[in-house]
Amino acid sequence: MKTIFISTGDVSGDLQGALLVAALKRLAEQSGIDLTIVALGGSKMAAAGAKIIADTTFISSIGVWEALAYLRPSFQARDLAKQYVKANPPDALILIDYVDPNISIGKYARDLFPNLLIDFYIAPQDWVWPRQHKRAKLIVSFINEIFSVFPIEASYFTERGAKATFIGHPLVDRVATLASRDTARQQLGIKDADIAVALIPASRQQELTYILPVIFAAARQIQDRLPLVRFWIPLARPDFVDEIESQIKAYQLNATLVTENADLVLSAADFAITKCGTVSLELALLNIPQVVVYRVSKVTAWIAKNVVKFAIPYMSPTNLVEMKPIVPELLQDEATADRVASESLELMLNPERRERMLSDYAQMRTALGDPGVCDRVAAAILAKL
Repeated sequence: MKTIFISTGDVSGDLQGALLVAALKRLAEQSGIDLTIVALGGSKMAAAGAKIIADTTFISSIGVWEALAYLRPSFQARDLAKQYVKANPPDALILIDYVDPNISIGKYARDLFPNLLIDFYIAPQDWVWPRQHKRAKLIVSFINEIFSVFPIEASYFTERGAKATFIGHPLVDRVATLASRDTARQQLGIKDADIAVALIPASRQQELTYILPVIFAAARQIQDRLPLVRFWIPLARPDFVDEIESQIKAYQLNATLVTENADLVLSAADFAITKCGTVSLELALLNIPQVVVYRVSKVTAWIAKNVVKFAIPYMSPTNLVEMKPIVPELLQDEATADRVASESLELMLNPERRERMLSDYAQMRTALGDPGVCDRVAAAILAKL
């Protein structure tokens, strides 16, 4: 019997965790290992076979001001993980993103169990923001190995004393499992003449407030310009249904909220307007042209600029891979409905611009490693056990 504890947060972390759980379970069975996986995560990880002790998909936020409402549940999940690890020492602790809680959990576990295997998978992108170098050193102090999903990330942590291995990006495997474009469009009932645009406004509560209105207002402008456009919205969280449906009516969009098999939207789309996050990279790997949007509250934006001195070259993971502007990023004050609509129409109506983006996608894809990422990570972890 072997036990692995996995700690992650938010919708994206739950997806990445589920892919890893599935690989661990499959390879453990092939090797005759009786494996139990306990986790902080969500429904996708549970479906893959993990025992979830706290759902962390609902307590994620970006920004100082926005995080205040989630401090208590976040601390509760973190402390529950510590209590569980102390009372039920695992054979390995795997940390996926979820940076600050995972640093706290990792340090606690290392102090408690000096010989415990602790690996970081999908490490924080501290290499993007130089002010985070101190945090990187802290991670190196308690970690056994970092499985990096970006080549530059492995080099960054290696230079700071970590054992860091570029393993490739798991979304390379993830998109290979999605339905084909023709199948997805057939299942969604998209006609050949329709222009299917995916709107991806939110996986966090704050994004319903600051990003959804901009994306929906831009969508209305596009709809007025292109009558054959139809919008498809993949549901990220079930508690968002009422708000999104009410906003569809308010903006009078020819839109469908997809609550079951929402991934079909990504495969079927001709174009996408998306909030910044992992989904941007999924769209790029599916060759869907896109515009990326992100906004936070004015208070958080002011703190980030004037107090934290937050400054990064790019925010979208699609652009971070090659460190160049493959997709348009409209952030904060630039993220207006007019700008989003203008950039979107340019990409939709200008074949040359569209082809240039697709060409950049192809180059970016080569930097993300070979298929079989989750199997490689799972095999490495199980070998250590």
